[in-house]
Formats: sequence, C-alpha cells, structure tokens
Amino acid sequence: MVCLPNRIVGDAHTSTRGWQLVEALADLRDRMPGSEGERAGADLVAKQFEEIGLDTVSTTEFPIPGWERNAASVSVDDHNLFERSHEVVALPGTPAETASAELIDMGYALPEDFDGVDLEGKIVMASSLTPDDYGRWVHRGEKYSYAIEAGAAGFIFTNHIEGCLPPTGSIGDRNGPGAIPAVGVSKEVGDRIERYCRDETTEATIAVDCQNTEATSRNIEATVGPDTDEEVLFTAHVDAHDIGDGANDNGVGCALVTAVGRLLKQIEDDLETRVRVVIFGAEETGLYGSYYWTHTHDLDRVKCVLNMDGAGYSRNLSIHTHGFDAIGEAFEEVSEEFGVPIDVESGIRPHSDHWPFVQRGIPGAQGRTTADGSGRGWGHTHGDTLDKLDIRDLREISVLLTAGVVKLSETSRQIERVDDAEIRDATEEQRFAVGMKATDDWPWGDEVRVWPWDNA
Repeated sequence: MVCLPNRIVGDAHTSTRGWQLVEALADLRDRMPGSEGERAGADLVAKQFEEIGLDTVSTTEFPIPGWERNAASVSVDDHNLFERSHEVVALPGTPAETASAELIDMGYALPEDFDGVDLEGKIVMASSLTPDDYGRWVHRGEKYSYAIEAGAAGFIFTNHIEGCLPPTGSIGDRNGPGAIPAVGVSKEVGDRIERYCRDETTEATIAVDCQNTEATSRNIEATVGPDTDEEVLFTAHVDAHDIGDGANDNGVGCALVTAVGRLLKQIEDDLETRVRVVIFGAEETGLYGSYYWTHTHDLDRVKCVLNMDGAGYSRNLSIHTHGFDAIGEAFEEVSEEFGVPIDVESGIRPHSDHWPFVQRGIPGAQGRTTADGSGRGWGHTHGDTLDKLDIRDLREISVLLTAGVVKLSETSRQIERVDDAEIRDATEEQRFAVGMKATDDWPWGDEVRVWPWDNA
C-alpha cells in the first residue's frame, strides 16, 4: 500500500497550476461541443499534460452533431415578448422553428403526469424541479420526450432556482435535432407565464433561431506510471454550455485531472498500475467523447474508471460507485487515513462520461462535490462562473483524489467486473429505465444505434 508522501500533500496545497487552467478555460467563454472554444480548451489541456511531463499525450478528433445558438423568444397572449438572454435560451438540439399554440403547464412533468393526457398541438411548460420524495431525478430530456409523445408542438423548460437564470441542457436526438422547438426560461419568467395563464385559455409563441450542423470534437489523453496490461482511467470533460463560463461544469474537472496527473508523475515509480488520464469532448450533448473512446479502445485493459463531473462547489467529496463496492472501499480508506469525510453512494448515475463504461459492466464511479441544498447549483446557467469557486477546495480534493487513484492502481485491489445485465437490472430497479427508454438512451434494446462516426 502506497501512502502519499508529505511533500506531495504540501505540493498540492501550494500549487496554482490547476487553478490557472480553470481560469484559462473560463476565459474562453464558449466551449460548446464542436466549437472553436472547445477546441481551444482541448489544446490548453494537451499543453498542460505535456508541461507536467505525462507520457503519450495525444488528441483524437471525432464527428458529432453540432449546434449553434442564435436568438430565442417566448410571448404569451398580448404580453411583452421575452427575448433577453438572461430570461430565455434555446435548448441545445432544438430545431430552428416557431410554434404558436395553447400553453399547458405540466408542473413537475413527471412520467405519470402525462398518462392519458392529450397535448396535441399544445405548448408544454415543465419545471426543472423533481420532488424530493420522488426517488429519482427526472431529466429535462425525459420531460421533453413525454411532451413529444403526447403530441406537443413546443416545450418551455422553467428553472426552479431564483436569480433570472434560464436553464440550458441538451434535448436533441442522438444524431440530430429534436422534434419540436424548446427553450429554457428563468424561474421569474416561468412564474410570470404561470400568472398569465390563470383559468382561461392562454396562447403562447416560441421562436428559435439556431443551426444544427455537422461538427467535430476532441478527446485528449496521456499516461503515467508503469507499462501494465491494465489501466486505471481518471477522466473529465472539457466542453461546457455556452451561456456561462463552464467553470464548475466542467473546468474544475479538467483541473483536477491535470492536478492529480501532476502529483502522480512525482510518485510514478510507486504506482503498480498505469493510470490513463482522459479529457473527453462533447459530454454535454450526448456523452459523445466517452462513447467514442469505448468504441475505439480495448476495454479489456480498463481496470476501472473514475470520472469527475460537478466537483467545484465545496470540498465535500462524494463518490458514486454504481454498486462497485471495491471503488467505494478505496475511498473509505482515504477518508480514514486523512481524517476527512468522503460520502460514498452506491446508486446508479447514468448521465456522465462514466456511463458508457458502467453500462458494459466495467467498474466505474463518478466523483463530485456536495453543498447543502445546492442540487445542480449554478450549473447549466449563466451563473456557472469562476467567482463561485475556491482554489482551496480544488487543492484539498486533488489530494483525496490522488490518494484514491493510487489505491485503485494497487494490483492487490481486485475490482471485479459484472455482467451488463446486472447493471441493466439495477438501472431498472432504481427507476431510471422508463426515462432512458423515453429518450432513446436505453443501451439494452434490440435497436442498434447509429453513431456519427459509424459512416465517417
């Protein structure tokens, strides 16, 4: 068993390199998948990998469905047009269309709320909130899909968090735009629209101008440690939604991967298994980077995956293991050795770059941080900016993650794979299946998926 030397812990707590990367990524402003900003972010990461001395640094391009934002607006009856960017944003993947119809407020827009409801030709409004007692999070794409299935002509997604922050997030089909126009509006605009509805019929108009185009994204990777048959993957994603800085989601994830890679390089002679650090592209619009990686690499070499996403708003580390207890046990040991709490959760989380691995039965976990009552917090809004973050959190988490990755690399630590049917059953038991099937994200169906690179 390797313990982190004091010099490594001290180095982590004094280094500014990771924070400088977060600053540089945030200053790019637009890192939408396939954009010039995302490519510039990938170049920044590759440069950091090279500067800290990691081995076999490489960048790989792959095709994706691109999407570019222009204008969006909502009007309700004769009331003022909502078109300011801090009030209304188009949801990535929406088609460029205008829809005018009766507005129906579906509240939480849970699956059962749509049972037997005819929404033919209507515009649906749905809250971003899922009740705490519902047992699982209902994704925006799921609510959008239910609206389409019920015949809706348009979709308005309203934030439940105050602050004039319209929520964004992808709703498009895996290989192109969605079926109906979709926008996100702030809680304040949503409350105003709800007030306009009253008891009588309310007419609304959604107008979206955007481009759905072909584009390319990039994965960046490097290695550290001995040349072994197995590898531990430590990952994050470089892309971000364009309405904020992408500082937390996922600039901090990129910084943590480079910070841990830099610390591991200093003790690589003590590593028992090679560690591969990977920064994926195009996570926000469909996990394209991680799916591309799993389609083009020998997965038999992957011992386990630790993916960082949503890890910037506190120093309270949380590890979601998807039932791979050996990963959780490694971080429980880290918690005991450093005398700090690390929350270990075993539930399924099918919405980030670990998922293409986990669905195949490959041991994988998501690392994130928790802050009381924050939920997603500022993510996917204009509020995802650098000022919300603290360099001290990044430093402390990097120490814990380095210690955890070292433990995962121990050859004596067996992390067993499972049959993918076991993951399928857990996903069904935890009630994610209904939503994933609704959005065509169920990986165990009979239909063979066609990916953008299949015919490239």
